[in-house]
Amino acid sequence: MGRYVLRRLLQLVPVFIGTTLIIYLLVWAIPGDPFAGKCGDRGCPPAYIAEMHEKYNLNDPLIVQYFKYLGKLLTGDFGETYAGVQVGTLIQQAYPITIKLALVALIIEGVIGLLAGILTGLRGRGFLDNLVLVSTLFLISLPVFVTGFVLQIVLGSELGIIRPTVSSNPSIGELIVPGFVLGSLSMAYVARLTRTSMMENRRADYVRTAVAKGLGSRRVVGVHLLRNSVIPVITFLGTDLGTLMGGAIVTEGVFNIRGIGGLIYKAILTKEGTTVTGIVTLLVLVYLLMNLLVDILYAVLDPRIRYD
Repeated sequence: MGRYVLRRLLQLVPVFIGTTLIIYLLVWAIPGDPFAGKCGDRGCPPAYIAEMHEKYNLNDPLIVQYFKYLGKLLTGDFGETYAGVQVGTLIQQAYPITIKLALVALIIEGVIGLLAGILTGLRGRGFLDNLVLVSTLFLISLPVFVTGFVLQIVLGSELGIIRPTVSSNPSIGELIVPGFVLGSLSMAYVARLTRTSMMENRRADYVRTAVAKGLGSRRVVGVHLLRNSVIPVITFLGTDLGTLMGGAIVTEGVFNIRGIGGLIYKAILTKEGTTVTGIVTLLVLVYLLMNLLVDILYAVLDPRIRYD
């Protein structure tokens, strides 16, 4: 198991360097001076532009700039905005809210999606199966921002059950509806993926053998059928946490949540290259760590995987 984890960790190194290099080049290789227009209609003084170029290493070749940035990143320094604010400070303020929102969304999509998929996968075709298929198709067809606006208007403005927008430091209770909106699309996929996987494995030889040996239905389902059926679902849920954090821009905008999505959106509009690079690099790290966690869970659920 140790060699398996070490192999997976070593595979993350070139992926991290490659993805962060691409992000850095995309942000900083844009033609034109990033400080043009920062001082209004009169333009910035040459001394200011020269100082900022020196500060952000813009006089160096791009590849040299990247490795200087990477060196600072490895010490935990995400750089400064053009106004002199540490990007790490901005991330510390915004990230806890986005993590709470993403975890609420992940729990909602995991619990509801898995439960719906397991029930329909075990019972087969019928009213419940049709209900789940229609409702998940409905969620997949709707853009996330439409689901958000509908729930905001119906539950917030019309029925008064929730506040249309959340507070500056929202509690878990305030994030349930935004979390449902954020995780609604993935929840539909989890339900369908679990249903399909359960239906396929119900006809597998090892399940028929377990039934023929006289094992109880709970043991057949809980130990044999469910354990093998959830492997692809765990992959999806693990990688989805990173997607939820990166894709929270729309949901945070609808419910006025001051998280990482709003921060990166504002940074793109104001062309704050350091902030964009720092946040996207952090999202890459989250993706890689979640993939590592999924790989380890794979090996625990199916020991044959670690020997491949």
